[in-house]
Amino acid sequence: MEKERFTLHKGEKLRHSRLVDGLFKSGDSIYEFPLRLSWRFLSDSELAGSFRNEVPQKVDKLQMLITVPKKKRRHAVDRVLMRRRIRESYRLNRGALKQAVEQIPGAGTLSLAFIYLSDKNLPYSMIEGRMKRLLAKVEKRLRDRVVP
Repeated sequence: MEKERFTLHKGEKLRHSRLVDGLFKSGDSIYEFPLRLSWRFLSDSELAGSFRNEVPQKVDKLQMLITVPKKKRRHAVDRVLMRRRIRESYRLNRGALKQAVEQIPGAGTLSLAFIYLSDKNLPYSMIEGRMKRLLAKVEKRLRDRVVP
């Protein structure tokens, strides 16, 4: 029996400016202190319409980015620490959301942006708890969208 791998691949990182701009312009937002999650679901046709020629190869069904504002955490060392904690909690807890997206027929991509809002370094356990809540909320909204 093969062990499940939790690695984050390049295709799971939200890096195309058209997708990022669209996410922040017309995405939904959920708040769970110390994180705010902006998210946007695109169907295959909407995803194809986001690019001029064709959809780049490395665009997965689930993509994310993390931002820790300089205004909140002045020192780079603190921003990196919080980014790592958020990424790790996402990496370990994204499984259910990934399955939900893959079960949607005609799903293009689900873009997620995690924004850190606290002005203090919070422990990993708190970040992980809030991450689980955020991912569960998005999963519920996706399931409600598919099955009215």
